[in-house]
Amino acid sequence: MMNKTFRLFDHTADLGVEVFGETETALFAHAALALVALTTDLEKIASVTERHFSIQGADRTDLFINFLREILYLMNGEGFLPCEVHFDEFQPGFLRVKIRGESIDAGKHMIYKEIKAVTYHQASVEQTRKGWKGRVICDV
Repeated sequence: MMNKTFRLFDHTADLGVEVFGETETALFAHAALALVALTTDLEKIASVTERHFSIQGADRTDLFINFLREILYLMNGEGFLPCEVHFDEFQPGFLRVKIRGESIDAGKHMIYKEIKAVTYHQASVEQTRKGWKGRVICDV
């Protein structure tokens, strides 16, 4: 599976995701929405509720993983599906995030697969000549 902002890569028994963004903030936003798109139809999520959270990380990769883990917690733990991601603050080691979306509605949102965890295995965030690239492996 591939779209303009992410592609899947082969990984034994898990799901590898490579994400792209013109900027580092776009990379993080695209990664969050990739998790959602792998779970359900992103186009069917309405932007009706707003959530806020802050995340810290020791470095870019740690921040990336911690951010994606919070998105996954909102999806799996609270039944909230994000469809928009905005950053009120984006600094090395710290993010203040605003997301918009809605609660899971079984009549509206078909769940394709459950992502159980975002792992550090082969995780990376790097600046390239074309922008930013991140890699993450998810337990499914």
